[in-house]
Amino acid sequence: MKKYEFVANSLSDDIRTGHYHNGALLPTEEQLTRIYGVSRQTVRKALSILEAKGIIEKKQGSGSMVKKRNPAADSGKVSVIVTYIDDYIFPGQLRGVEEVLSKNNFSAILSATGNRICNERKILEDILNDPVAGILVEGTKTAFPNPNIDLYEKLAEQNIPIVFFNSCYPGLKGPLYVRADNRRGGYELVTYLLSKGHRSIASIFKADDIQGHERYSGYISAMFENKLYVSDSKTIWYTTETKEKLFGESGDILSSIGDATAVVCYNDEIAFMLIKYLIACGKRVPEDIAVVSFDNSSLSEMSPVRITSLSYDNINIGTIAARKLMDILNGRKASSEIIPWKLAEKESS
Repeated sequence: MKKYEFVANSLSDDIRTGHYHNGALLPTEEQLTRIYGVSRQTVRKALSILEAKGIIEKKQGSGSMVKKRNPAADSGKVSVIVTYIDDYIFPGQLRGVEEVLSKNNFSAILSATGNRICNERKILEDILNDPVAGILVEGTKTAFPNPNIDLYEKLAEQNIPIVFFNSCYPGLKGPLYVRADNRRGGYELVTYLLSKGHRSIASIFKADDIQGHERYSGYISAMFENKLYVSDSKTIWYTTETKEKLFGESGDILSSIGDATAVVCYNDEIAFMLIKYLIACGKRVPEDIAVVSFDNSSLSEMSPVRITSLSYDNINIGTIAARKLMDILNGRKASSEIIPWKLAEKESS
């Protein structure tokens, strides 16, 4: 065994057995050279090995210290918090999460908030009382100020790593996330419809999730960039609680769409519902009104008219988020990632 390997193994054993506790400052490089009777270069190489493994961290002006560990890091459990378990898009993402966790000998504790803040709070409180190795979470009503930020901060204080997927909370300091480029997606759908000759384009977006605001921002930017007037009435907003009433019998949707020849929808679920509604009202898709959307899910294929929709191009956000969490738990660096969209053109446009 080389000298630097011996020093690294010896320090690692001392940390594992508690001789140097969580967050403890290690002896200086000069002290370590005397303890082990080796050169300073050998000590530095040994410390670099421990740092690369995520066992220690170097603090500017302080030296090397034992990296603080989540006490439940070795529990083998990861909490996966989603808004809906059975919603059309999440089963695929969850399969990706579970595959990554299983390969790394972790099991998933699955919880659903129903996109309700109070449910999310209860789940987070349970985790604080019974910690897990890490958390994968899809934010709840991310367009609104979140009253649960205090619990996320407490989890961070316990060194429980958190990776957000699909969305995250702006109120958190430096959250790690994996999400789609929603603003760009809204822009690209409008640009596509403009290339098809449409000039009056309506939209339907979700008001309580940040993705809806980002997609609207891209939609409105593309319209303004092309000097097209957008009436407020042509943008229809809905929330978690009002979705089921969106396509009632009152005819409000048609009156809001007005003379628009195309509609950008928040996701495939809304596009699917809209197309069925338009057909029931005697409208032809796309001859009378074109419909485009996000997600390119199974619903885009099941629709009476197959839906032109943006896709992740076989990229699974759940898989990527889970891999990033595993990187953190294994002492590797991880950074946020924004996934680009790719258009899947079908019959609805």
